[in-house]
Parts: sequence; structure tokens; C-alpha cells
Amino acid sequence: MSRRGDEAQEPLEAPEAAPIVHFEAVGLRYGRASEVLRDINLTLAPGSFNFLTGASGAGKSSLLKLIYLAQRPSRGLIRLFGHDVATTAHKDLPYLRRRIGVVFQEFRLLDHLSAFDNVALPLRIAGARPDSYRSDVAELLAWVGLGERMHAMPPTLSGGEKQRLAIARAVVNRPEILLADEPTGNVDPEMAARLLRLFVELNRQGATILIASHDEALVARSGQPVLHLADGRINDGVPTGGGIKP
Repeated sequence: MSRRGDEAQEPLEAPEAAPIVHFEAVGLRYGRASEVLRDINLTLAPGSFNFLTGASGAGKSSLLKLIYLAQRPSRGLIRLFGHDVATTAHKDLPYLRRRIGVVFQEFRLLDHLSAFDNVALPLRIAGARPDSYRSDVAELLAWVGLGERMHAMPPTLSGGEKQRLAIARAVVNRPEILLADEPTGNVDPEMAARLLRLFVELNRQGATILIASHDEALVARSGQPVLHLADGRINDGVPTGGGIKP
């Protein structure tokens, strides 16, 4: 898979060897309520793979929103790709977002577009020409096991197929970091294991991976480091298994 959407010149260059994500004493509250996240210190190195766990309502989705710039912190410092988000010019934020892929819990597929067109949409928005990405999108759909379903509409797909389609759309631009919010919440254990293998392969290709999940079996199977959210704070975990199993 080749990286697409690069026709436009990106003005932001990351400082050499900068972490992908860096939080210092970050807090987040909604309105006047108590802080959902407090004193979050977090660093994700390029090529790392982590799980984010915690009880329902612990703030996993909120933390992901801070990373993909859907939410601003109430306090603290956030750096993405070496750039302070608070001082980055508004016009430059899309260039940061383009380097982030997100797999949403509710898929967010467009039901009036085919599987192929859902995956191709980020490339079209970035201004790429159809003839420049047609074969890449078809290859990517085959890679996630949807090669024979590329013309299917999302309402006709199973939950597992929709999730794989959402993953394909999230990675079509070859993002440097992939965030996944409960990606196995609507699939059976066999499909969860298959999705895990997809994430592992993406990580092997160089992507930084952060998966928010309450699926303890999946986390244990992965053997990857765990960041546990409780009381609005992160407690670093340790690998929970013996490594990725086939």
C-alpha cells in the first residue's frame, strides 16, 4: 500500500526523533463538571503498539479525541509529531490530522456509498485523482478480506465486515498513528483475533497503534503494553501475555 493524498505540500515538518504523541499534565473537563481526565502524562514513540483499557466511562474515548484533535484539553500540553497543538496555526491542523487514522466504534460509514467508495473517500477529499488510487483501494480491500465485496453497500455487510471496512478507510492514507476505539466490541472472538492480526501487520509496517478496548481476552492475547485509565489517570501496565499468537 502506497501513501496517498500527498499531492499537497505539507508545511509542517516533525522535529527529528520526536514522539508521535506527548501529553504533559493534561486535564479535560466538559463544562463545569469534574475532570474526566486529570494529570495525564503520556508518550507514544514511533512504531509502538499499546492498548488503552479502563472501565466504561473511564475516559478512553475522550483521550482518543484529544489525540485526533476532536477535543481540546482544559489544561496541560499536547504535542503531536513534535508540534504543540495549542500554538499550531489553525490552517496547519489539517496536516496533522491527515497523519492520524481513526477507527470509530460506530464505524461511521456512509450507507449511500459502496465499500470501495467509502475507502476511497479520504483520498478524494485530499484531491487525489481516481486513476491514481483505484488499484491501491482494491488491493487494500482485498488485504482486509473484502475484495469480493468492494461494490457492496454498508447496510448489506456484517458487523465484522463493517469493522474491516472502517479499518481500511482509516489506513488508506497510510497514517503514522492509528487509533481504534473498541474495534472488537461488535464482533465474535474469531473475528476479534482476525482484526488483531490486521493491527499487528499495520504495526509491522511502521504504524504506531493505540487501541482502546475493554476486551480482556484480546489484550491478553496481544502481549502488548497496557495503559490503564482509572480515576481519570493513566497507570502504565505491562505486557499481559506471551506475545502475538497466530
